[in-house]
Amino acid sequence: MPQSLVDRVERQLDALARRMVATFVDEIPLYSQLPAEQLKGEITDICRFNLGVFLRLLREGAAPTADDLADIRASAARRAEERVPLDAVLTAYFTGTRVCWEALRDEAGPDEQQELFGLVTGIVRYVEAATGAVASAYLEERQSIYGEERDASRALAEALLTGGSTEGLSRRAGRDPAPSYLVLAVHIGTSPDEQDPGVQGTVASRRKLRRVEQAVLAGDPECLSLLGASGGPVLIPVAEDPAFRMAAIPGLIADLAKAAEADVMAGVSWRPGLAGVPTAGAEASEVLRLALELGRPPGVYRLDDVLLEYVLTRPSEAGGKLAGMLAPLEDGPELVATLEGYFAADFDRRRAAAALNIHPNTLDYRLRRVHELTGLSLSTSHGLMVLGAALTSRRLGREG
Repeated sequence: MPQSLVDRVERQLDALARRMVATFVDEIPLYSQLPAEQLKGEITDICRFNLGVFLRLLREGAAPTADDLADIRASAARRAEERVPLDAVLTAYFTGTRVCWEALRDEAGPDEQQELFGLVTGIVRYVEAATGAVASAYLEERQSIYGEERDASRALAEALLTGGSTEGLSRRAGRDPAPSYLVLAVHIGTSPDEQDPGVQGTVASRRKLRRVEQAVLAGDPECLSLLGASGGPVLIPVAEDPAFRMAAIPGLIADLAKAAEADVMAGVSWRPGLAGVPTAGAEASEVLRLALELGRPPGVYRLDDVLLEYVLTRPSEAGGKLAGMLAPLEDGPELVATLEGYFAADFDRRRAAAALNIHPNTLDYRLRRVHELTGLSLSTSHGLMVLGAALTSRRLGREG
């Protein structure tokens, strides 16, 4: 009994598998970089097995079952674990199908053309099922790997910021800790999508966060992030001179603001060694808090930028006493507001009076009352410094 076209091609299975692998090496750059041992062993074995399933299904005119696709899925998961790009994996399946089709075409005699074309539906059906199985298995494995690595990276960042043990976390995260870290405390404003009533808020927030995290990793893939939709800490590895890293921070904040499509503000700090990370993290967070409460514009701030406010808000008996110096003005709330407006106008009488919507003479009267009640005159440098410090201490102590 004469053999069918598919039967005759199936007799060439070993040679066809080798031809398929050779075509991969010639046409797909990544495969040309694989070890010869892997190509001749695992890759050729996979091709031989898949070809056997493919030709059997063509002969039976059957669609692939879950069992038929099980090895394909397992192979795709291994490629994901090896970080082989998905496009290279899918291209290999399309290339292999083409090689098999060419073998069928070359084997078909003049009287078998109808049989040859009758196989097209089965070929398309197989490719559709196989590529779907490859893509889903690959993405499931990558998501699992990404989720594990992301969780481990966040746990590593938390351990560094709290001074906890990092033992085992580095291995799980797939990275060794840097010698030290520059810590950013980031605040991310609301994006237009999050404010759009026609867009689901949680979806918009997740999209914003994904864009921001991608921008962080674009700056340095070794960064550790605990970012949420409204911000959080970012640890930037420092190998040698922190000044070089510090100089690049304004550009990074600008990139984050562009990615978030929102205002971004950050406090930044650095201390030597891994033992210095908790201190740097606490300082960066406090700098950010002060910059936000002071109404500073978006950007990056260091301790030097809010040094006076930082000192004034440290817990101490003197700090409380300083804020209490304004207590005599509380019976007349307009006196505190007037004092704040005068400082905000940089001691310009007319501008301060206009902002407070009062006559300049009324402003003068109220400032005299401040002097009478506190004993501090705004016409002296000492009075200006103490009253200004008292206002700052009062404001930040209340808002903090």
